Amino acid sequence: MTPMIKRLTGAGAAALLMLALPVAAQEFSAPQKSEIERIIRDYLVSHPEVLQEAIAELDKRQAAADLEKTKAAIASNAETLFNSGRQVVLGNPNGDVTMVEFFDYNCGFCKRALPDMLTLLKDDPKLKVILKEFPVLGPGSVEAAKVAVAVRMQDKSGKKYLEFHQKLLGGRGQADKARALAVAKEVGMDMKRIDTDMASDEIKVSLEESLKLGETLGLNGTPSYIIGTDVVIGAVGLDALRTKVSTARCGKAVC
Repeated sequence: MTPMIKRLTGAGAAALLMLALPVAAQEFSAPQKSEIERIIRDYLVSHPEVLQEAIAELDKRQAAADLEKTKAAIASNAETLFNSGRQVVLGNPNGDVTMVEFFDYNCGFCKRALPDMLTLLKDDPKLKVILKEFPVLGPGSVEAAKVAVAVRMQDKSGKKYLEFHQKLLGGRGQADKARALAVAKEVGMDMKRIDTDMASDEIKVSLEESLKLGETLGLNGTPSYIIGTDVVIGAVGLDALRTKVSTARCGKAVC
């Protein structure tokens, strides 16, 4: 064993050995390698907290890397994310903060989160909310999303769409084409135009845009939100969303 390794003890020795061994393995004889491996093993068995610290540091670095990757993805897709013509804009179209929500009409957590979005819309006059269909929970979800896109195509103001959205997402049972069409009729949409629009390429293009965007951003569940440069996955609750909006607005949890 080299003199340096002999002099080191504790975590320093273990860390040095783990770092040096792959690089300098050819400098050690077989018995030396065996002894080094025994020292490392014995130390880690006696001090397993070192592994916990290493794993925690690895997780911290991975989280930081993921955050930077997400910020870069948001920046490079900002035009489609925030200014696409294939989305519904609610609230203040010139708001100082934009919250984008990706949702599925058959998502129970989206149903639970609906009041949070509506409360933010009511309470925050400076907030811009964008809704994007993200049908990932099966054929029924895709069918409902197609009807929703047709409703959006007919309602440029977003007011009728929001009424449709609340009734379909807030209702009970499975969302599918039949139920979505019934809700569209209930809110007063032109059903002949709905049929015509559902046969157009715009439906397919709109859904493909949202699904591709969600994949690019690494969204793995619904609801998912983009608020400022942050991605928020899941029904995190009204307070958490308010905090994210405030942080995006002024850099603090409460402005």
